[in-house]
Amino acid sequence: MWVFGYGSLIWDPGFPVAETRLARLSGFHRSFCMRSVHHRGTPDDPGLVLALDAAPEASCAGVALAVRPGAEDDTLGYLRARELVSSAYVETRQRVRLWDGPEVTAVTYVIDPDHVQYCGGLALEDQAAIIARATGGRGPNREYLWNTAAHLAELGIEDAELSWLAARVRRICGQDGTV
Repeated sequence: MWVFGYGSLIWDPGFPVAETRLARLSGFHRSFCMRSVHHRGTPDDPGLVLALDAAPEASCAGVALAVRPGAEDDTLGYLRARELVSSAYVETRQRVRLWDGPEVTAVTYVIDPDHVQYCGGLALEDQAAIIARATGGRGPNREYLWNTAAHLAELGIEDAELSWLAARVRRICGQDGTV
């Protein structure tokens, strides 16, 4: 079983991974288009988390994570508890192309654009302001952004918007990362 990671699953999968491969998903782009009211924000002060937003001409570079054989059922249970906590994501099976080979089918969580937490189209400056201040059950929103941007860079995956946001949030928060 494969899982497509494009955000925190890249650096914190939370399940036993047998293999990690760079991969690309067509028809979606990575975007801070989901208000987070649990993990990186609260209902009173929502943060933003990444989601895959449908866009016919787009593609998203990330990782295909092969689940350790025998751990598939536990992994699905874990991912559903983590990713479907508010039903803003939809669990799908998508074809992703491994950078060095064939296509595989991967469990992939995409945003439901009709869900109340969907907020596609926010200006980057607005995203930066939200991310700089929000904190949720899994910690500060800015740490989520910085971890994701750093891990994408380590993998050689360019994401100009995330790079801009990471730099902007660092400026808003100051050099030491505090607001």
